[in-house]
Amino acid sequence: MKRFGITLLLALAACAGPQDVKTTFQSSQPWRPGIDVRADAVMVYGAGETLEDRLASWRERGYETHFMTGIAWGGYQDYFSGRWDGRPHLDEGQVNARGDTLWHGKMVPYIVPTENYLKYFKEQIIKRVVDAGVDHIFLEEPEFWKAAGYSEAFKREWESFYGTPWRPQHESPEAAYLTSKLKYHLYYRALDEAFTYAKEYGRSLGRDIKCYVPTHSLINYTQWQIVSPEASLASMKSMDGYIAQVWTGTSRVPNFYNGARKERVFETAFLEYGCMVSMTAPTGRSLWLLTDPIEDGVRDWEDYRKNYQATFTAQLLYPQVANYEIMPWPARIYERLYPVSPGSSEKSRIPAPYASMMQVMTNALQQMPEAPERKAEVSVLMANSLMFQRDSTLSDFFGLAMPLLKRGCPVGITHIENLGYPRALDGTRLLLMSYANMKPLDPVAHRHLAEWVRRGGKLIYSATDSDPFQQVQEWWNTGDRQYAAPADHLFEQMGIPAGAPAGTYSFGKGTVCILRQDPRDFVCAEESEKPLLEAVESLSGPISATNALTMERGPYRIVAVMDEGPSARPFQAEGCLVDLYDPALPVYASREVPVGAQALFYDVRKAGRAPRILAAASRAYDEKRSGRSFSYTCKGPAGTFNVTRILLPSKPSNVMVNGEDWAFDWDSFSRTVFLRFPNDPNGVSVTLTWQGSLAIAEVGVYSR
Repeated sequence: MKRFGITLLLALAACAGPQDVKTTFQSSQPWRPGIDVRADAVMVYGAGETLEDRLASWRERGYETHFMTGIAWGGYQDYFSGRWDGRPHLDEGQVNARGDTLWHGKMVPYIVPTENYLKYFKEQIIKRVVDAGVDHIFLEEPEFWKAAGYSEAFKREWESFYGTPWRPQHESPEAAYLTSKLKYHLYYRALDEAFTYAKEYGRSLGRDIKCYVPTHSLINYTQWQIVSPEASLASMKSMDGYIAQVWTGTSRVPNFYNGARKERVFETAFLEYGCMVSMTAPTGRSLWLLTDPIEDGVRDWEDYRKNYQATFTAQLLYPQVANYEIMPWPARIYERLYPVSPGSSEKSRIPAPYASMMQVMTNALQQMPEAPERKAEVSVLMANSLMFQRDSTLSDFFGLAMPLLKRGCPVGITHIENLGYPRALDGTRLLLMSYANMKPLDPVAHRHLAEWVRRGGKLIYSATDSDPFQQVQEWWNTGDRQYAAPADHLFEQMGIPAGAPAGTYSFGKGTVCILRQDPRDFVCAEESEKPLLEAVESLSGPISATNALTMERGPYRIVAVMDEGPSARPFQAEGCLVDLYDPALPVYASREVPVGAQALFYDVRKAGRAPRILAAASRAYDEKRSGRSFSYTCKGPAGTFNVTRILLPSKPSNVMVNGEDWAFDWDSFSRTVFLRFPNDPNGVSVTLTWQGSLAIAEVGVYSR
């Protein structure tokens, strides 16, 4: 693409100011017809030599342009090779105990974020991006691998941070804990410095720069053995929000329930999204929820579709969030070849039905309304220090959450780092916690927990307090505080003796139930959850025996039916329902959702009377209505098919697509028409006409 007009485009973009972005996606490619997915914004990925041209190519197509790159890795070869300051810096890569650098790509190591690296990053990346007219910066995946911590750069950071000689993490639990704590600090510092610089430089130009962190959930980073600042970023002054990077690849990590270790994609995704929502809810920071129609690992197309549907449903069950990253890397989704079936050597591009279904789903996100938050009456407490210990199965977390979720209880998550915010425990009547696989990083949280109990909160603490990390050198066993376990400090705030045995204790208007079992005991063996369920019922009453989570968001109805729980019943949905997970967009008066499946319906009864597009695999523009016609222009990626269901007062007498008569299917029950035609990013014009007047048409009778 030529640079003609780029200077003018950049100037206009800088003056326009930030827009209201509901949907976004990321791409390292310039615009081209096959990846024009019609979100509000694009996060142009990576600086590189073509940054300005790529930004201009998307702006010319009407997109708001943001910038995204990795903070822990990226195309920063000029730094590592020495071209930037005359000295090579490959020694600043993350290194494991064998002396091997951990690589993200060729000449792209995972980075120990030294002050020198941050100087380069600010001067060469952040400044250039702001100069290019970008006001929204996304620095993704601040990741320090648990296996790393042996490079000379890390050793220097240790001595600077702790003031003591470096200690290899494999020598003791304490050394491992302190190593992770330093990794956590280094990426907190890195993001704070980069974002502070971006905002200050932007202000010097009269602009307001917004800064965000796309990150995996705390659940996933703990499972994948990665350390990241996570929840503590929500209180960083220079940080404006997150993208919740949850997708099939993170949610399919096997976990234990009822003695079986296997993939539970929907349930894990639900908890991952909840983990991210709880990081931001008390702080008021922005949040986008991500799903991915494929994943990094090579699978077959049906595997991708099934698990995408599971994660997509899970995100919709958080009605307080209505902003989405609809996909990462559209070129990877639309243009790469993957197996057509399990074990097959035959590969193909994305099947046309899956592409249409996916585009119906992503366009539904463009219309998805916020809804009143469903307060989680039962929540599980989490802490960033989950990443510091060595429980890659995360069984002590799932041991508290999964038995309740499988019974249809939409268990919430509370981050211990956020307890100082007044809304942190909003709506929570029962809080479950354990220090078996995490530790509190400061004593202040215990004061907040005790006050919450005193006012009437109910707390279940489940742990033997016998893991070796109880004895790491930390605030609860140094100086004037000499507690054998951090829980003893918490108990003291509520008048409960140190090392208290299992039992129920009163404090103020509240109650504390202590179980002397590590929560993994409730999921790692068959039929082992009874002690937890009995404790929950003793404090909060009977637990429902449903196996479904359901929600309505405007005209959209979301259903997820889980297996393995006490109920094995399918869910029966009634109404006038368009099935959005079927690319034929069929209409049903009654639809059964099987066990282990999910559904997304559009309820036509809530659509009103005026002609409207209910569902489509393209985005509509310039809608026009009269008494006898409805017209619009729609745009979608080249090479895909648009499927559309449209509400009309009566059966159309004529349908025109790009000026030609077009075949259609009419459903008299829903009074909707179904169309299918090729997408075009330049636009397809559609006009529907009917006999009679819209003002007197009979609309809204749904019965069979």
